[in-house]
Amino acid sequence: MSLTINPDLCCGHGVCVDVAPDLVEMRDDNKAHVLVEYVDEAFRAQAEAAVAICPQMAIDFFPAGSAGATYKEL
Repeated sequence: MSLTINPDLCCGHGVCVDVAPDLVEMRDDNKAHVLVEYVDEAFRAQAEAAVAICPQMAIDFFPAGSAGATYKEL
């Protein structure tokens, strides 16, 4: 499973980091960045929470191998 953040939509609210600290971090550009290439099943709830809480709808969560994961960043 892949978690992606669209850098054009991210405004740096940081609420995703609060709910998914193992998957997302804020960086010096004041935008959220994904920490892992693939989300382990153990962290699925964090990934889903990050998607749900993002006020800009900048975060997506895709099944492994999905063509939709275009903004993956490490």
